[in-house]
Amino acid sequence: MNMELFAALIWAFVASYAAVRIAKPVAYRFGLVDKPNERKHHTGAVPLIGGIAIFIGVMSAIMMFLPHNQILNLYLLSAAIILMLGVLDDKHDLKVSHRLAVQALSAGIMIFGAELYLESLGFLLGFFEFKLSYVGILITVVAVIGAINAFNMVDGIDGLAGMLSIATFIGLAILFFVAGNDAWVLPVLFIAAISAYLTFNLGWPNRKAKKIFMGDAGSMLIGLTVVWLLVFGSQGDTPAFKPVTALWVIALPLMDMAAIMSRRIRKGQSPFKPDRDHLHHICMRAGLSPRQSLSLITAIAGFLIGLGILAETAEAPEWLMFIGFIMMFAVYNYAIQHIWKLVKWIRELRGKPSSIEVEPK
Repeated sequence: MNMELFAALIWAFVASYAAVRIAKPVAYRFGLVDKPNERKHHTGAVPLIGGIAIFIGVMSAIMMFLPHNQILNLYLLSAAIILMLGVLDDKHDLKVSHRLAVQALSAGIMIFGAELYLESLGFLLGFFEFKLSYVGILITVVAVIGAINAFNMVDGIDGLAGMLSIATFIGLAILFFVAGNDAWVLPVLFIAAISAYLTFNLGWPNRKAKKIFMGDAGSMLIGLTVVWLLVFGSQGDTPAFKPVTALWVIALPLMDMAAIMSRRIRKGQSPFKPDRDHLHHICMRAGLSPRQSLSLITAIAGFLIGLGILAETAEAPEWLMFIGFIMMFAVYNYAIQHIWKLVKWIRELRGKPSSIEVEPK
């Protein structure tokens, strides 16, 4: 790593850290805070400025240290739009239709501006390349919206969205670096900026520092960035990795979102309705602390990403990687739907009060 890139990483961390310090009093003044309710059990009003700080850290590092091109400029435009959407959603709790419309707009910038979309899914069936042609445009819109909301939905306990995104960005940085693609720099900048945010969110090393949350602005920004990098890295004449590898890089957020949305639909609810059915809620109902749940889920995500990278570097057949992912998702989905009996048994074994609700209604 040359000195300029090292300076960019330091700047991304310092700028993100400083942005938190500056934005805290502003957030309180304008009401950009998260207050406790029936779903959110934190103490007091917590500023929702993590996403803003991460964006400032990454954007300023890019502006100062990295060469620009059209794709990068369009990404920054799209990211700024998503960030503003997230801030407005944090402040006013926007309608789902409004959020989806703006997310589709960001997808349009990627597709029609940067000319990045899913043209091929690779050799998923083993015999021929699964080309999408113009159908790939529609699939890309769905993929962008899916990735944005996948990371938005996992943001449920302190540090989870940040740690899962760091795991994903590490995976992406490795894949791009091994392929000799300079795009590895962007995920590393995000790792630096998110690390600064986590010092406040997790209270490390200063546990007396006032907590902040990432907010929808941060989780949506991360989801958008991840899907940009996945499409950029898996398409074109010289892709950095296979399209199927992208599934493994975001395996846990993707599976958690799909399992929870299918559960809500079966219950006759909106797939976007907030609830307490996610994996981290299950872990805590089983008796794990928030930090133990964070460690376990991050380790699982890292393991799945590692499997994907290992299969990619070993040049495993794409059809085998795809079947493996589908089987893993089927097991995960079945486990999520039936794990409540195990949770109840664990609670009874630990002597927990039976009056505490285990399975959400």
